[in-house]
Amino acid sequence: MKKQKNSARADKSLRRQIESIKRQKIVNKKVVSLSDFRELRQTTDTRSILVVDDDEIMRSALKRILENEGYNVILAVDGLELSKILETTRLDLILLDVNLPWVDGYELCRLIKDHHSLRDVPLVLVSARKSKQDIQSGFDSGCNDYVTKPFDIDYMTGVINKMLLKSS
Repeated sequence: MKKQKNSARADKSLRRQIESIKRQKIVNKKVVSLSDFRELRQTTDTRSILVVDDDEIMRSALKRILENEGYNVILAVDGLELSKILETTRLDLILLDVNLPWVDGYELCRLIKDHHSLRDVPLVLVSARKSKQDIQSGFDSGCNDYVTKPFDIDYMTGVINKMLLKSS
């Protein structure tokens, strides 16, 4: 496991070095193609965050907030969409609403944290449920943090940044 983490860090370090060289060469050109410029703006180190919430307004708000912070944001309405995304996408963090149709956030959190390839992905439960029992249920299900709605944007981005720092 430790070798995989060191290998992943080495890959990221090499990727960063290559991106830096490419960036410098593009900057030194007098004329830069539009596709080179667009590619330069999209770094391969962009972190991917999955937002799972059945409320369209909340999904859209989190998407805007997180994209402004420079993250790649993927949206899902429920556990079924979540499962489809998990099959094909590497994620750096999951924001999961507790009140979801069919399978609630606590159950989904347990399933994700029990999965061998997903257990290390930071997972933050986001919910309007604010009682001590609700929050304890979230941590008992395996979440890394629990944020109550409505939340302060700076607080939410701080929690996300803390989770991503711990996982890198």
